[in-house]
Amino acid sequence: MGRVRAPQGHGLGFKSLEDLSGKDPSVVAISLSSNPALQELLSGTTMRPDLIELLCLVLSKAFKARTDRGTLQHLARIIKDSGFFRTVLPHYLAGMESEFNPLRRAQYPRNLENIITAILSEVLSIFPASSVQAVSLLLTLLNVSVNSLRASGVNINPQMEENMENLQGLTRHLQERSREGTLRSDRDTYALLRTGGDNPGEGEQQDFRDIPIYPTLEEFHQDHRPFLRPNFTSQRYTNTHIYLDTHFRLLREDFVRPLREGVRQLLRNRIDTPLKTKKFDDIRVYFDTKLVVPKCTPTGLAYIVQFNSQPLKFVVWRNSKRLIYGSLVCLSCDNFESFLFATVSDRDPKDLQKGLVQISFTEESRHKLARIQKDQSFLMIETTAYFEAYRYVLEGLQEQEEDSLPFQRYIVECNADVQPPDYLQRQDTYNLSSIADADYKDSIRPFHSLNENAWPQMEELGLDESQMKALKLALTKQLAIIQGPPGTGKTYVGLKIAQALLTNQNLWRGRFDMAPMLVVCYTNHALDQFLEGIHKFLKDGIVRVGGRSNSEILKRFNLKELTRSHDFRSKLPAHLRRAYNEIYKQLCEEERGMQSHSMRLECSLKGVLRENFLQKFISLTHWDSLHLPPTQDGFEIWSEKKTSLIMEWLGLGSTVFLERETENENGNEAAEELMEVDEEDLIEIAEEADLIQAERIIEDNTGPRGGRDGRKNGDMEAVRAVEELMLAMNLDKAEVQPEKSEEGWEMQQQQKKKMKRHIMRELGKSSAMTNEEERAILDIWTLSRQDRWRLYRLWVARYRAELGTRVLESEQAYQNAVDRLADIKRHENLLLLQEATVIGMTTTGAAKFRKVLQEVRPCLVIVEEAAEVFEAHTITTLSEACQHLILIGDHQQLRPSATVYELARNFHLEMSMFERLVNMGLPFVRLNYQHRMRPEIARLLTPHIYSELENHPSVLDYDNIKGLDTNLFFVEHNYIEEHIKDGKSHQNQHEAMFVVALCCYLLYQDYKPEQITILTTYTGQLHCLRKLMPASQFSGVKVHVVDKYQGEENDIVLLSLVRSNLQGKVGFLNISNRVCVALSRAKKGLYCIGNSTMLGQVKLWSNIFYTLRERNQVGNALTLCCQNHPTQQVKAVCAEDFKQAPEGGCTKPCEFRLDCGHVCSSVCHPYDPEHKKYKCPKTCQKILCDQGHRCTLVCYKVCPEKCPVKVEKIIPRCQHTQRVPCHQDPETFLCREPCQKLLDCGHPCDSLCGELCTSKCKVKVTLKLKCGHTQRDACFYKKQKEEPQCQTPCEHKLKCGHGCRGTCGKCYQGRFHFPCSHQCERLLICSHKCREPCTRNCPPCQRPCENCCVHSKCMKPCGQPCAPCIEPCAWQCPHQSCSKLCYEPCDRLPCTQPCAKTLDCNHPCIGLCGDKCPNKCRICNQDEVTEIFFGTEEDPDARFIQLEDCGHIIEYTAMDKWMMDDGQQANAEEQVAIKLKECPKCRTPIRKNLRYGSHINGSLAEIEKVKMKINGHQADIEEHRKALQNQWKENLLLHEMETELEYMHINERLTRTYITANDLFVLENKMRFLVRVARLRKIQKEKVWQQFRLKKNIDEFVHWLSNFYQKFTEAASL
Repeated sequence: MGRVRAPQGHGLGFKSLEDLSGKDPSVVAISLSSNPALQELLSGTTMRPDLIELLCLVLSKAFKARTDRGTLQHLARIIKDSGFFRTVLPHYLAGMESEFNPLRRAQYPRNLENIITAILSEVLSIFPASSVQAVSLLLTLLNVSVNSLRASGVNINPQMEENMENLQGLTRHLQERSREGTLRSDRDTYALLRTGGDNPGEGEQQDFRDIPIYPTLEEFHQDHRPFLRPNFTSQRYTNTHIYLDTHFRLLREDFVRPLREGVRQLLRNRIDTPLKTKKFDDIRVYFDTKLVVPKCTPTGLAYIVQFNSQPLKFVVWRNSKRLIYGSLVCLSCDNFESFLFATVSDRDPKDLQKGLVQISFTEESRHKLARIQKDQSFLMIETTAYFEAYRYVLEGLQEQEEDSLPFQRYIVECNADVQPPDYLQRQDTYNLSSIADADYKDSIRPFHSLNENAWPQMEELGLDESQMKALKLALTKQLAIIQGPPGTGKTYVGLKIAQALLTNQNLWRGRFDMAPMLVVCYTNHALDQFLEGIHKFLKDGIVRVGGRSNSEILKRFNLKELTRSHDFRSKLPAHLRRAYNEIYKQLCEEERGMQSHSMRLECSLKGVLRENFLQKFISLTHWDSLHLPPTQDGFEIWSEKKTSLIMEWLGLGSTVFLERETENENGNEAAEELMEVDEEDLIEIAEEADLIQAERIIEDNTGPRGGRDGRKNGDMEAVRAVEELMLAMNLDKAEVQPEKSEEGWEMQQQQKKKMKRHIMRELGKSSAMTNEEERAILDIWTLSRQDRWRLYRLWVARYRAELGTRVLESEQAYQNAVDRLADIKRHENLLLLQEATVIGMTTTGAAKFRKVLQEVRPCLVIVEEAAEVFEAHTITTLSEACQHLILIGDHQQLRPSATVYELARNFHLEMSMFERLVNMGLPFVRLNYQHRMRPEIARLLTPHIYSELENHPSVLDYDNIKGLDTNLFFVEHNYIEEHIKDGKSHQNQHEAMFVVALCCYLLYQDYKPEQITILTTYTGQLHCLRKLMPASQFSGVKVHVVDKYQGEENDIVLLSLVRSNLQGKVGFLNISNRVCVALSRAKKGLYCIGNSTMLGQVKLWSNIFYTLRERNQVGNALTLCCQNHPTQQVKAVCAEDFKQAPEGGCTKPCEFRLDCGHVCSSVCHPYDPEHKKYKCPKTCQKILCDQGHRCTLVCYKVCPEKCPVKVEKIIPRCQHTQRVPCHQDPETFLCREPCQKLLDCGHPCDSLCGELCTSKCKVKVTLKLKCGHTQRDACFYKKQKEEPQCQTPCEHKLKCGHGCRGTCGKCYQGRFHFPCSHQCERLLICSHKCREPCTRNCPPCQRPCENCCVHSKCMKPCGQPCAPCIEPCAWQCPHQSCSKLCYEPCDRLPCTQPCAKTLDCNHPCIGLCGDKCPNKCRICNQDEVTEIFFGTEEDPDARFIQLEDCGHIIEYTAMDKWMMDDGQQANAEEQVAIKLKECPKCRTPIRKNLRYGSHINGSLAEIEKVKMKINGHQADIEEHRKALQNQWKENLLLHEMETELEYMHINERLTRTYITANDLFVLENKMRFLVRVARLRKIQKEKVWQQFRLKKNIDEFVHWLSNFYQKFTEAASL
């Protein structure tokens, strides 16, 4: 009963399983997992032994299939809960002992291997949490069986035993995690592989040195399970290879995994869910990303990219950790079939709000980018990992030779017997007088440090017992570990050690080996602190490599400063100086070539471009329409500076914008505005994003120096000048100037902000109008506001595309120059660091300078904050020459921070080398005396976190905190937290309000703001706090996240713990390290607020609360005590309760009599007890004049000398009654009544009574102009010589035959006419239409060339001659092939055999052999394929060609005839036009088609001849160009042409890469003409008597001449 045979008839009988066992693993896996009989088979509780063995064999085979993770997960899920796994296998293993058949016993080892290596390890790796207990039981039985088999003489494979041991080790590891509560559910995505030498399947794994550092295509698209081992924390590593391999794979996985899982999630969801509304766990997604501006940076070429910021409206960019410096981004335009990697190289929150950020591509991606169209739209994803640090460290691990890794004895083998440094074996005599106590300095003598009894007494050195032990350990052991709990002075001890070593350099620095000491710190702040300490006894020889330093002392020691110093540069070898100068010169030339274009590109992002810069990209119809706005009744607003036309058209002109100001276009606009105003008045908080960024940026020798710095201000001025010229509205510009009245200023500023926000939103959008939509529009003023912006974005896109094409020419050359210059700078850095005595680096700096450090070879390394550093970082910091390593830190405070939680908890990635070696029993010293916290605060750490910690006498005499009845208190509450939308942070409004109210209360107690720090455990709470803290009240108070405050301290700390939820999730508040930091920052007072009920479920917090309750230091209310009235107390449960102590005291009145005689009107306040700062707010009672008027000011203000009270007086001049200040004579008062006078013209004056009458009447009247026309304009023109410009349309017919589109005024009364802007539209030789306005001879086409082949694409402008492709022709098929080069006519005929391929729909291809298969099917797309055009399409055997240029499908015999018939449209006497053949259906030129390659190549050859003729001979062009450039320079100096904008533009055009002989002729003609104009201006200045008229005529003529549509050759002939 209960016995189960293999089910029959379901495909899983014994025979079926036997058949499966011989098949491919993937076939086995899919067959098993998809067969319903498997579950029935495995559900039984008994089974025949031979079936068990066969089933194990088949399952083992299935798990070798690595391609389909879902299938294997399903298979493992069926197995793990089955009777087979939990009952049958245990019975089978137990029965092995009693097996008497020797043949069967001999087969058991193979069966056991299948069970161990396949079933157990795979089930455990896929479902670790739910299978660990069952696997543990099976392993116990396996052990017994193996021992029994070995005892009976059966040979057991050692490899199998080792695999079993590894599996047991992993099981113990998982069980331990399970007990700690850190083993997460079966969602774990890792293959949890065994530790040890040769893990199951490890032999098949790729050598870690060959693994690419960047994620691969396969990782994104396949269910790839990484090979990982946990960091060994309780046993030694087998060998150095496994040690390096383990740390490489873990560290790589830490940055790859979020990207990999995020991309997979994105690809899975791209069909089912709209991506813009989808929330992704591991990545941040940015849509419609385009490269818009290339930027020249000191580290190479970067790009400003624009992404769609609309889905990210909720992001507060200044607070957000999105897109911070160094973050890795991945861009793809084809669903990650290919992708580009880049890192964020610069960020500005204001730009991010507009959807702009600067990125730098990796070298490989830069090469790929060159083959991608620059206007391509990408999907960009971001992972938060600081990739640069990962990259340098991973490269270091791969390059690390196993034999040359220092300290293998301790790091790898974990040998606790630490030897003295090698240099002490030669000489061990130390002189410690430099670090001795002042009273003993002269008595300390040199001694042998290896002799324990020879050391001075600790009193002589001014150290306590633990500090003395630390000093001895550090100076006498190769590897020293010093733990410094909070406040114990680990930096102090570290500096003592450094001073001892540096004053005894003769021991470790030889005469020939002058290797420096290397000091490494995790943060810039700690590095500054340590190096400043060293500087006190070492005045020179320090080099600092890290982020920006706040230390003035260390400024001159920064690497950047030192390498720029004259001393250093003068000592550089001559070859380096020469190379630097030469390359730098090239770099500047290339940069200049790019700068002008990229400046204009950047301007297009900063605001609204003026219409004249877009004129070339606006159709003629729309240009005319733009200049004909709808007329309105009423007066024209008179202003010298009129609003730009494009601003009016976009609805941004002052009139239009004010009219619709009250319309609420965006529901959130008011809220946005309020937030913006509030933001300006809040306290400054060091944003976590800024702090992270500060640690990432290294101030090294990669920045510009010398001339480039000198040009910086000039460059900024040039940028501002270009912005002023190009932008009608500049979003970066300061606000408009205020009007006279205060109210007017507030309104104006408000309107300006609203307008800027509106423009910012519109510029941030990616949607633009299509060319088809544009062509359908006649009057652009009739468009909706939304469509106007879409059309504007189309014009700007065209403008950017043209500038981008010009920039492309210089990009690669610039990058090459930067790379070469970087090599020179690396040599300079090496020379500088080799001469140093002490090199100080952050861990990021050490990672970046890893290769240089390997050459500098420091023999002595001190790592401060060593417990916060990944072990891999520490490894790569060490060189083979290192003889002495000192690690200083505290592993019970903050640990290294991993990106992936599972790697931190289950693989011990967050365990530093410091902590691991302590755990492995290597000798270390813990400092025991704390000098920071008052004893009652220190009680929270001992014994809950530290077993012992003594209080130094200095902490016993602190004053009590004023205004509170306790120095330490925990306020309990149960208010629920909120989740932050952007990211994974939390906030708690109740806690924030309470902490801010308490801070305000403490400030009232007369504490300085600098004495108070507010700490919180989450960044979300940081921003919540900031919103409640106006700068006027809280400036100086420090607000930080706990993690960024390690190493800091303050008198009073207010701690908000944030977490409070119904699920009982405490997050990382259950990590003792972070709790330790949070509770140990306060010196005199610590006040915490949190949910004690929830936190109490964590053992550590439970113990802390027990300690607090012993002295009643925990409760739901904090007691406030009035300093002036001690009996008055307030129980503060929430922020509202602090209102009972409104000024920090109580609610009783103050009653202090002031010097002015008034009583203090405030309630009780402990601050300013003598009222020296108090300002009496009561009304002043002093009499100011004979009329008895009293002072109108408040008491504390100085009374005015003259009475300002207004009284009614009659103004003598006009007899009007006005309210005039008491002291003022009415004769001097300006009457404010409207003027009643009539002007000479008979119209009423519009001035005030007291003002002069207006001289310019603005009433519109009919005017007769000199030209004979009449128009309505301002009345004052009647009395002026100057006339308004005549608006009557010009009716002149131009020489080209088109009518003039100007007005009488624009055409200067017919003297010279508005240039013709009629589009040419002729068909050019390249088959494009001419885009130039009305022209006789069309210039070469400026569009991107469309000529391409299977090998490459021409990147020149279309009108330039193409270089022929000389690759072998790719036209091959099984029947024939071409032996010519790609550009030559083919020497084979087109193949007429049918294509033998099958389409995706499983129907035969309708194409021909050797041609690209058409994407249409004769059956699936019958109507499209058989549509009659030539008449041969309906033939059932018809074969078709698909034209690649347009996609049309055409029957091949008809198409062959069409292509070969050159004269089909020409008569016998006519010449055939030189042009490409076109698609007979749509007239698209045929450029890409191998079948017709001979004809295409022949046509292109003829076209190239024409291009050569149009452009001119290249050598002559270059000679002519150089001559003109020289002439231009001579004229510039001779005729002082710097102010002539048109003349300056000529030089820019002369430097263009592509220029024709005709272009040079035009430029020469123009240059000569402008020189003549300059001479004429000179004459005009000399002839004073006719100066005005001549100047006016010259200006008019030059303005007409400079019009965009004006053809200079025609103008010159006039």
